[in-house]
Amino acid sequence: MKKGKKYQDSVKLLEKGKAYDPNEALDLVCKTAKAKFDETVEIHVKLGVDSRHADQQVRGAVVLPNGTGKNVRVLVFAREGKAEEAKAAGADYVGAEDLVKKIQTENWFDFDVVVATPDMMGVVGRIGKTLGPKGLMPNPKAGTVTPDVTKAISEIKSGKIEYRLDKTNIIHCPLGKASFGQEKLTENFNALMGAIIKAKPAAAKGQYLRSVTVASTMGPGIKINPVKIDA
Repeated sequence: MKKGKKYQDSVKLLEKGKAYDPNEALDLVCKTAKAKFDETVEIHVKLGVDSRHADQQVRGAVVLPNGTGKNVRVLVFAREGKAEEAKAAGADYVGAEDLVKKIQTENWFDFDVVVATPDMMGVVGRIGKTLGPKGLMPNPKAGTVTPDVTKAISEIKSGKIEYRLDKTNIIHCPLGKASFGQEKLTENFNALMGAIIKAKPAAAKGQYLRSVTVASTMGPGIKINPVKIDA
């Protein structure tokens, strides 16, 4: 597929085959974001683990200090008092069986994160096969199965993201918007990488950080030297 002129111009800013230190890479990612909209900056981290083994899973959540720049829509499964608490905390949608039915019958997905109180997991489990593949299934490790719905909603709205391995042992996460600039993106990068490094499984052998790449929505991938990343 032929890339456009803006993309070709962006590639010219990069040294072929070079892996940059994080500050330099994040400065370049802002310079290569040439689209007319505010591009999202994403990070792709390949780890030296095998996600097929339960003891080599890497999954968790971290609050990015500068948020993601995106308005995150939160759906909460809760009843009675907890449902009222969720509404007061700013949840976009709150319900129980009614929302399960809406997802099942209308293929409704106007939300980005799902939170559930522990007593609702039996209900949420009915749509597990629908939510799971989309990465929307609530999970205690990510803090999205919790009795403290106020805290969960507050953290998500202020920039909490979940990181998890895909089948190819890569973590894909948003780091923010190109308009954030290098300094804020670096703060977000350090928070996320610190969490990923801390989550290293005891069973992982050899080099843990295999490759780290950042890219804006329409820009080229920029490689970061894993050795230059501070734990």
